Amino acid sequence: MFDKPQRKLKRSARLISVLSKYGFKDILARMNGNKQEESSSGNSDEIISKGTVYERIRLALEELGPTFVKLGQTFSNREDLLPPELIQELQRLQDKVETVEMDVEEALENEFNISVKDYFREIQKKPLATASIAQVYKAVLLDGSPVILKLRKPNVQSVIEDDLLLIKDIEKLISAYSEIGEKLNLKQAISTFERSLLEEVSLINEKNNILQFRVNFKNNKETYVPKVYEEFSNNNILCMEFIDGIKVTDTSALVENDIDPVKVSETGLRLFVSQILDYGFFHADPHAGNILVRKDGKIVFIDFGAIGKILPNDKEILENLIISFVAKNSHKIVRSLKKMAISYEIPDERRFENDVEEILNFVHSSSLQDINVQLIINKMKDILKDNRLYMPDYFYLLFKGISLIEGVGRSINPDLDIVKSLHPYTKKIFTRKISPKNLLKTGMDRMMNFTDNVDEIPKELRSVLQKLDDNKFTVSSEIKNIEKTNQLIKSSVVNLILAMVLGANIIATAIVFSSESGPRIGELSVVAVLGFIFSILLVVIILLRVTRK
Repeated sequence: MFDKPQRKLKRSARLISVLSKYGFKDILARMNGNKQEESSSGNSDEIISKGTVYERIRLALEELGPTFVKLGQTFSNREDLLPPELIQELQRLQDKVETVEMDVEEALENEFNISVKDYFREIQKKPLATASIAQVYKAVLLDGSPVILKLRKPNVQSVIEDDLLLIKDIEKLISAYSEIGEKLNLKQAISTFERSLLEEVSLINEKNNILQFRVNFKNNKETYVPKVYEEFSNNNILCMEFIDGIKVTDTSALVENDIDPVKVSETGLRLFVSQILDYGFFHADPHAGNILVRKDGKIVFIDFGAIGKILPNDKEILENLIISFVAKNSHKIVRSLKKMAISYEIPDERRFENDVEEILNFVHSSSLQDINVQLIINKMKDILKDNRLYMPDYFYLLFKGISLIEGVGRSINPDLDIVKSLHPYTKKIFTRKISPKNLLKTGMDRMMNFTDNVDEIPKELRSVLQKLDDNKFTVSSEIKNIEKTNQLIKSSVVNLILAMVLGANIIATAIVFSSESGPRIGELSVVAVLGFIFSILLVVIILLRVTRK
C-alpha cells in the first residue's frame, strides 16, 4: 500500500505522461524540472496534429479519469471564466465508467458487523447502475421492503484526494506563470470544486441531504422523498428505499398510468422553485435521470450527492432579485447582484444596467415559444463576465439547476412557462415582506445596526485623534469639546431612531387599519387606534426634543 507522497508521485507521473501525449509540453517545462520527454507517448506527434487545443484538453481530461472529468464538467457551466470554444468541448465530456467487481455481502458484514442473512432476503450481484464514485445494487430486506445499496468504489477517496492535490498544483503553476489564473480567479473556482467533490464522494453527506429533504417536504402531497435505512448506512455504504417509478420524460408510460405529463412538468418546476425559495436547499443536478414519477403521481428526486445551499442573508437578496425580475426593475436587479457578489469590477454602471434591461425586455416581450431559458442564462453569464462579478457557489448551481429542470419540463410540455411559475412565490414573498411583523423586525434590525455604527463614531474619532497626536499633528484647537460633540451625535441619533420608529408605526397602523381582523370599536380597529395615538405621541416627543435643542 502506497503512502500519500508515493501515491501523489505516481499520479504525477501519470499526469505528465498524459499531458505530454496531448502536446502540453509548455506546462510540463515548468513542473519543477521534470523530464517530460521520458514520459511522452511514442505516438504523441500524431495525436497532437489532430484537433484544436480545446479538443486536446477534453481528450486529456477524459484519459486522466473521473476527478478530471468532473472538473471539466463543473467548468463547462462557467462561461464567465472560460472561452466559448473550450466550454463547447467541456460540455462533451463523458465519464468512461467501468464496473468494478464488489462483494456486497462481504462489504455489509465488514462495515456493520452483521450476518447478511439475518437482515436481507436477497441482494443482487449485478449492479443496477455504475458511476465514477459508486455502484448501486438492488436488494430486499427480510420484511420484503425493496431497497438499493450504494457502495463506494475501493480507494476512490484516496484517488480523488491525490487528484485534487495535482489540480491545485496546476492552478499554482498557471497563476505563477501567467495573469490568466488571477484574472479568472482560478483559486476560488478550484476551491469550490474541491469542496463540492468531497461532499459528493461522502455517502454520509448524501444521507444527511436526504434526511433534510424529508424534513423539508414531509407535509407536501406532491412529492415523496425516499426513506433512508440508517442502520445500514455509513460513509462507504448508503441503504435507502427503492423507488419503483417512471422516468419523468417517459410520456407514454405516464399516460398509460393516467398521469398528466403537463401537470407533472408544472409540479416538478414548482417543487424545484420551492426548494430554492422556501428552504434555500436544492437539488443541484435535476436532470431527467434523477427525477421519477410514482404511479400515484408523486414526483421523486433521487441522487442527493450534489446539493446547493443558500445562506439566509443571500436568500433574502435572492428573493429581492426575483421580485425585481418579475417587476421588470433593472436598477434593483443590478443592486441585488452587487450585494450578492463576492467581488466585482464594473467598468460602466450605465451599460451594466442597460444590459440587464435588454434581458428583461426580451423575456417580457417574447412569446412563450420564443423564450429560451438557456439563452437567457448565457446572456446573464456574459454580463457577469463583462463586469467581473464573482458570484457565490450556489449561484452557478442555480443556473445549472434551472436550465436542467426547464429542459426536462419543456421536453414533456413545450408550453411550460418558468416565469409564470415564479408569480405565486413573488406574491408570497411580497406579502411576507410588508407584514407588520416583518416590517417591525426589519425596522428594529436596521435601527440596531445604525445605532451600533453611530455609537462607534466617538471611539473611532478618538482613535484618529490619537494617531494624529502620535504623528505630532496639532488638532486640539479644532476639537476642544469632544464630550459635547459626543452628546450632540447621540442626541441626533436618538431623534433619528424616534423618526424611524414613527415611520414604521405609521406603515404598520395603515396596514392594520385596512385589515378586518382583530378587536374593533364600531368600524374602527382597536390596534389601529392605539397605533394612531402612539404616532401622535412620538410626533410630540420629537418636536419637543428638536425645539429644546
